[in-house]
Amino acid sequence: MSEKIYTKNAPDAIGPYSQAVKCGNLLFTSGQIAIDPATGNVEAQGIEAQTRQICENLKAVLAEAGCTFDNVVKTTCFLDNMDDFAAFNAVYGEYFTSKPARSCVEVSKLPKGVLAEVEVIAEL
Repeated sequence: MSEKIYTKNAPDAIGPYSQAVKCGNLLFTSGQIAIDPATGNVEAQGIEAQTRQICENLKAVLAEAGCTFDNVVKTTCFLDNMDDFAAFNAVYGEYFTSKPARSCVEVSKLPKGVLAEVEVIAEL
């Protein structure tokens, strides 16, 4: 049986989905973008600032589920422009120090015109 995870410390879902779902000993997060949970808007400008907001949003969802970045076993990262890869990695690496498995791809468009989106799978 699965359990929905919700925290007011991360942005509300902007569609018919949950922030995360616990299933067995795994946590699956929905993709997080650089929405500031306090305002509901994208305040951060530039790939570094947006990546930091994304990671802070993920941190809040992980905490609500009782885990941290160290529990993350896989990430999927979507970039608006692969030219931002190095700058994205610089901030991403500050949070994901345990170096989980990862996929990172360029996509043609992301919600609200953001520069990146990240989803994770964590072991509880």
